[in-house]
Amino acid sequence: MNVLVTGSHGLIGTALVQALKLGGHTVRPAVRGETWDIPACRFEQSALDGIDAVVHLAGEGVGARRWTKAQKARIKASRVDGTTLLAEAMATAETPPRVLVSGSAVGYYGERGDEVLTEDSPPGDDFLSEVCQAWEAATTPASEAGVRVVHLRTGIVLTGRGGALKKQLPLFRIGLGGRLGTGRQWLSWVSLHDEVGAILHALRSDDLAGPINATAPNPVTNAEFTAALGKAMRRPARLPVPRAALAVVLGREMAASLTASQRVSPTRLEAHGYRFKHPELPAALEVALRDT
Repeated sequence: MNVLVTGSHGLIGTALVQALKLGGHTVRPAVRGETWDIPACRFEQSALDGIDAVVHLAGEGVGARRWTKAQKARIKASRVDGTTLLAEAMATAETPPRVLVSGSAVGYYGERGDEVLTEDSPPGDDFLSEVCQAWEAATTPASEAGVRVVHLRTGIVLTGRGGALKKQLPLFRIGLGGRLGTGRQWLSWVSLHDEVGAILHALRSDDLAGPINATAPNPVTNAEFTAALGKAMRRPARLPVPRAALAVVLGREMAASLTASQRVSPTRLEAHGYRFKHPELPAALEVALRDT
């Protein structure tokens, strides 16, 4: 396949591009300012010439900085406006790509306690949920043009190269790691290998469309995650971070969203035959910690 990838230099994009090339596929990165310019509402239509599939991963990092009003606007615009621009370009292409795998997140579900969440579960009502709903809806021009669209609702991606895990490692290395808040909230995670595997599976599966939960089949509570990470690093993990302290550092809204309880099941991926390489947390952490 000839695959156009946005966000190709990001954490997931870099690993995906490598896997695609190893699989014999041709990758065309979508370069900001050249291939597309979101503020100017410009997309270089020729970038889609000969493209069979598009993987859309670009977007402002949710945890990159404190959620001021301006930052929240940047987060939403980078996803919704960028996806709309891409979907409209695909819809008007002379020969549209056959499939669009577009990023989304388990933030779609919001705070849900112990409820088991499948792709059929309704959305939440907080900021991240609203962003994810608008993000997914922005692909409508492509689906209306006959493109098969898959929304990749990704959990916490485990890799020592970046993301949430990399930010935690320094504290755990010096024995200052611990659960967040009560630790009872559910954390839905996925290894980087399986995140890329889910994308490749979605590209290959002609009968797979709509949302898929890109999460391992065994979510854990935050307390269980913390204990497993401490064990994997051979360090104590007994210093809890009170939720009030998180609110001071991150702001109340961001702290609440980033510690929301989401017990997500990859129902559709498993039903379509995807086999996880890292279904259990200890093995996933072992691989992630080697990859630093």
